[in-house]
Amino acid sequence: MTAEAGGAGGPHRETGNASLHAIVTGRVQGVGFRYSAVRQARALGLQGTVCNRYDGSVEVDAEGPTPALERFLAWLDRGPPGAHVRGVQVEWRPWTGRFRDFDVDF
Repeated sequence: MTAEAGGAGGPHRETGNASLHAIVTGRVQGVGFRYSAVRQARALGLQGTVCNRYDGSVEVDAEGPTPALERFLAWLDRGPPGAHVRGVQVEWRPWTGRFRDFDVDF
């Protein structure tokens, strides 16, 4: 279901780190998506944020090792029990190191 957009950012070649920005659509609000995403991202050692958007989608900014981001992206494609992910728009970006942890953003 993942629809990748923009690959120009891609992984940071020296560190193997990258950043991804994702918009997850479907039944993704009111089902514990954000808090499940936080648990999943932290378990993978990622940093970033997840937040609900006014249009009913969920927005994710995540950074870390590229293999961990790829596993997280696979999880975003499914979501937690109760969610019905219709699609994931992804933009790979260069790693910035701006996040210290992974949390819900309001």
